[in-house]
Amino acid sequence: MELRRTVTVGAPVERVFDYLSDFANTREWDPGTVRCSRVSGDGGPGTTYANTSKFLGRETELTYVVQELEAPHRIALRGENKTVVAHDTMVMHTVGAGTEVVYTARFEFSGIARYLGPLLKGPLKKLGDDAERGLGENLSRL
Repeated sequence: MELRRTVTVGAPVERVFDYLSDFANTREWDPGTVRCSRVSGDGGPGTTYANTSKFLGRETELTYVVQELEAPHRIALRGENKTVVAHDTMVMHTVGAGTEVVYTARFEFSGIARYLGPLLKGPLKKLGDDAERGLGENLSRL
């Protein structure tokens, strides 16, 4: 299952990249994130984050690891717990005097959650819509 959202803001690409490359900032723009903190690393590849998200009324813990960090244009992370693997990618491009961010989140469910996948499409779409709004609002303040 995949979600893709595009947000365009007036901030320069370097500032947007700096903000998004600290995944702990997710708690500011993703309404589903309850807590997110860096566990280890310097922010580059291999950096680990502990993320607690609320989805369908339940809190779930995911461990995210930075897979790619190509300043100032690409960030890729992999989040995992026992029921889901999430691949989050943020690609930034300069457009006019601002920045376009394409955020893609791909989910691979395992165990019993694999069979519930089709039922999660609506709630995941709402989560993506809420994150798109949060991204736009927070990046516009940069």
